[in-house]
Amino acid sequence: MKKIGLLTSGGDSSGMNAAIRAVVRTARVYNIKVIGFKKGYCGLIKDDSVAMNSRTVGNIINLGGTILQTARCPEFLETKGIRKAAAVLEKHRLEGLIVIGGDGSMHGLSELIEQTGIAGIGIPGTIDNDLYGTDYTIGFDTALNVAVDAIDRLRDTATSHERLFLVEVMGRQAGYIALYTGIAGGAEEVLVPETISHIDLLIEKLKKGHQKGKISSIVVIAEGDDAGGAFDIEKKIRKKTAWETRVSILGHIQRGGKPTAIDRINASRLGVAAVEAIRKGITLKMVGLDRNEISFVHLKDVWSKKRQISSELLKISEILST
Repeated sequence: MKKIGLLTSGGDSSGMNAAIRAVVRTARVYNIKVIGFKKGYCGLIKDDSVAMNSRTVGNIINLGGTILQTARCPEFLETKGIRKAAAVLEKHRLEGLIVIGGDGSMHGLSELIEQTGIAGIGIPGTIDNDLYGTDYTIGFDTALNVAVDAIDRLRDTATSHERLFLVEVMGRQAGYIALYTGIAGGAEEVLVPETISHIDLLIEKLKKGHQKGKISSIVVIAEGDDAGGAFDIEKKIRKKTAWETRVSILGHIQRGGKPTAIDRINASRLGVAAVEAIRKGITLKMVGLDRNEISFVHLKDVWSKKRQISSELLKISEILST
């Protein structure tokens, strides 16, 4: 293999640059040229490309976001868009393509491989940590630490004013950030999309906490919870109680910032593994981590199957919040 393409797609996540760096520098060791495409599949379709080498990825391991940028690309969902992408791959005489992104990105890569025959490897990059076939996705640890830091700060204010804080974190379809944040931040309750939330039971649990001497409470809510977002839940609580409640939406600050050491190291491991796999002829796979060991899963499984949230951690959260 002499030349491969590289792009980041979907939502950005801290650690993507570490993966980019690892891919480019590993490819260099094996005398493989790397062409980077900016703004995801849109850049591939438009041939918004740049030759990459060890110097172009210097001093980026500590940067959040992605130097290749990223974007959603509706055109790539159509046959016409894939044909345009295929033409660009042929123009550059690329033998392989590595894509860093979430389930939608893996779906796109799968379609491209099947229609063009190019070798392709995916690298999991999403703060939600919800991809099937891997215990870890790039950006999750950084997002988690940002959320936990916010909880620690809000706890000071909640205690000082004896208030209930409802803290909404990202996670439209997955509650990993909320669950991990709640456990690490000592939250009184965690609401996630994977379980049914009952407001009356939540209020009863918080009342019992107050009776035991708690003067403040923090509830962590995934934005996609079935009971609604933090503002919706605040309205429901206000109708049933006289509590002074505050809402804090963490939003996109969870995506940005310097990646943690864990994100830098794991992203580097996945980047190296992706290059070594593609040069060996492995294709239609996403590289991941299974019990902290490099593993591979078929791309179709990544976007067609759902990773189940940990029942053990749900139980731990419930036990420790009583």
